[in-house]
Amino acid sequence: MATKLKFGLLLPHFGDQGSVEKCLEGSKKAEGYGFDSVWIRDHLVFEPHGMEGTDNTHIEGLLLLGAIASITKKLILGTGTVISHRHPIHLAQCMAGLSAISNGRVIMGIGAGTFPHEFEAAGLAHTKEDRFNLAKVNAGILRRLWTGEKVDYEDQYFSFKDVELKPTPVKPIPIWYGGGTPASCRRAADYCDGWMPGRIPMATFKKMVQYLNEQCKKVGKKMLTTSAIPITSLARDKDTAVSKVNAKGLINEGNKKPTWVKPASGTFSKLEDIEGLLMAGTPEDIVRDTRKYEEAGLDHIVFDLRFRYSDWYEQIDLLGKEVIPALRA
Repeated sequence: MATKLKFGLLLPHFGDQGSVEKCLEGSKKAEGYGFDSVWIRDHLVFEPHGMEGTDNTHIEGLLLLGAIASITKKLILGTGTVISHRHPIHLAQCMAGLSAISNGRVIMGIGAGTFPHEFEAAGLAHTKEDRFNLAKVNAGILRRLWTGEKVDYEDQYFSFKDVELKPTPVKPIPIWYGGGTPASCRRAADYCDGWMPGRIPMATFKKMVQYLNEQCKKVGKKMLTTSAIPITSLARDKDTAVSKVNAKGLINEGNKKPTWVKPASGTFSKLEDIEGLLMAGTPEDIVRDTRKYEEAGLDHIVFDLRFRYSDWYEQIDLLGKEVIPALRA
């Protein structure tokens, strides 16, 4: 049966392989193969996660999406996710401008961010509670500004009067909440249009999708769009594909996540324990794993090739020539 999944790519705009050329040329190649979307990360003071090295190169993602919008016609431009270090008026302008440049091809993922130091650097409150509040406050202000109404606003974070935004987005911009915990599901159901947990093991994804559905029913909303961003590596044999990623670091990550479903052993210790978080193998393996994700309730998969950015174009070719056609056949 042909898939209904949407397919995306996380762009190489960070780390030691960060490259404008790779992002632009890769996006054109992806559109040619029929990918649906490309995505950026968002940081103010970029600090790489331990499993991805130490190079803190980070090309501003919203500028990059604007450039990609001008050279593509169909690709959706996504943020996975923006963090609320910008003033909401500025963020509203940025996203409305991106909508104008792309003729409405925008999804805005939003989240609380991982690192408090980025909020501190911007002069913002940076406790976990504040960061969660800022994401919700931003989403609310953006939606009001995007309607074109004149907005007054005041709370402990922002104060402004008579602000009107033009141009408004070409069409409504979906807001997806980024996070992989039960609390993220509640926030998504509360004020978002989609839920985007990033890299997450399959067993945990299944549990969270069920919980998200319950939360949507509780607040009287239809089930949200679901997405995930699995670490992906392709090769002609599984061993080679796995050897290209920091498998040990990814496995250890699971032991720091109290809300993830534990394996039978009680500890994340082998590749099977992070099924779904890591998709590494032959194109046939990736097809199989992607189908499992769809059966678990996934709507939009974004392949994260960060460990394969050194052979970025070849990875896109394998996905575009062998994986997506097999899933859509």
